[in-house]
Amino acid sequence: MSAKGVIIIGSSRSKGNTYTIVSQLQQQTGFDVIDLKAYKINHFDYDLKNEDDFNALFKKITATYEIFVFATPIYWYTMSGVLKVFFDRISDFLFEEKEIGRRLRGKKMGVVSCGSDQEIKEGFIMPFTESANYLGMQYLGDIHTWIENKKITQEVAQRITEFANRLMEK
Repeated sequence: MSAKGVIIIGSSRSKGNTYTIVSQLQQQTGFDVIDLKAYKINHFDYDLKNEDDFNALFKKITATYEIFVFATPIYWYTMSGVLKVFFDRISDFLFEEKEIGRRLRGKKMGVVSCGSDQEIKEGFIMPFTESANYLGMQYLGDIHTWIENKKITQEVAQRITEFANRLMEK
């Protein structure tokens, strides 16, 4: 049996192109999907005085899942602001409640990007790979996807299937 995984979608549109891609990946992996837009997550605060949904969400997902797939549209050549704020907030658990932050050690990370171009710019993946390294996570790789005429192309469908298979390997 494979490890339990979650796809965390960070988009400004809950049912946009990235969601279309995530739905296909979810069908093939059976992973749960969490839409960050459905949560109130404030920007990082050095005083750690945020009163929002992040801490409870982070505690739940780190206790529940072994594989984390971050799915993001490409906005201005990088991950979405919604997802960047999520990554920034992981710092909450590097300063306080460190045992919660340490739950990520040994877990696995993958990335799905969705953009209007068929290629991503050099450097896009670096924040993910370096975050995985810093947090002690195993980086499983990434795929870049796009939608044409509101549909998943055969090439993108193949990428999704190959990525799903990689995620499901032990």
